[in-house]
Amino acid sequence: MFKRMSALLLAGVTVLAAAGCASGGSGGSGGADDGKITMGFSQVGAESGWRTANTKSIQDSAKTAGIELKFSDAQQKQENQIKAIRSFIQQKVDVIAFSPVVESGWDTVLKEAQNAKIPVILTDRAVDSADTSLYKTFLGSDFVEEGRKAGKWLVEEYKDSTETVNIVQLEGTTGSAPANDRRDGFAEIIKADPKFKVIASQTGDFTRAKGKEVMEAFLKSNPDIDVLYAHNDDMGLGAIEAIEGAGKVPGKDIKIITVDAVKDGMQALADGKINFIVECSPILGPQLMDLAKKVVAGEQVPQRVLTEETTFTPEQAKAALPTRPY
Repeated sequence: MFKRMSALLLAGVTVLAAAGCASGGSGGSGGADDGKITMGFSQVGAESGWRTANTKSIQDSAKTAGIELKFSDAQQKQENQIKAIRSFIQQKVDVIAFSPVVESGWDTVLKEAQNAKIPVILTDRAVDSADTSLYKTFLGSDFVEEGRKAGKWLVEEYKDSTETVNIVQLEGTTGSAPANDRRDGFAEIIKADPKFKVIASQTGDFTRAKGKEVMEAFLKSNPDIDVLYAHNDDMGLGAIEAIEGAGKVPGKDIKIITVDAVKDGMQALADGKINFIVECSPILGPQLMDLAKKVVAGEQVPQRVLTEETTFTPEQAKAALPTRPY
């Protein structure tokens, strides 16, 4: 009797084990049963027109690609992004993508994602981790080259001038990749000619309001400003308000260079209030979804994927504006 009961119990355990194997999903998969990919995405915030367009591109592209998107807005705080990434890990999403608020301080949470076998894609901004195995690829612009393009236009614009050119700089969020790289690329180009002098440089946090506030302070402490280099259009647009408020003419009394080429910035360029814009495209969604499908499938992808971008003069902005999607 005892032997018979033991045999029945063993059979029951075997059936349960088989059922468990049949219904269990693959580890770290949020949509394994129906084959649908689940992506956790942590966005920097909504600090600018560029960021709003970037978010829309990602959300629209996820729908088109049939990818379930779990979206989190970090409100420009690194601790919020780290919390969101850990939540994505707990939810066992298939892939994590995020645009880092700052470059440093990501190794621990990225290691947690790696241990959970969830691939990570960086978008728009890079991290400074020495261990590049912590993420699969970085999709975005070459921010150093953007700074170089800004510097090259300035050098060409003042090539026949022998007088000192006083420059003020509105930097992006302190510690962020675009702020660091756009500053460094610009400095690399103008350093060869001593007539170019950056007389003031301060963060405007990529926002229009802060750009206006800092430019007002620049104008009070530096009466002789020739050029403003703003790390994005929104800060440049805020600065235009400050310049006009001080009784000066933007684009003439103070030449303005910005980065992004969102519609408001392009309109200011077409109107002659901005002199030159270096494009930084926010339309990363389609490329991101393509990369997500590849990394989830275990395919090899390039560690660096660049977006194609250009520059705009006022005349080029007038031609581009009617069909500008953002």
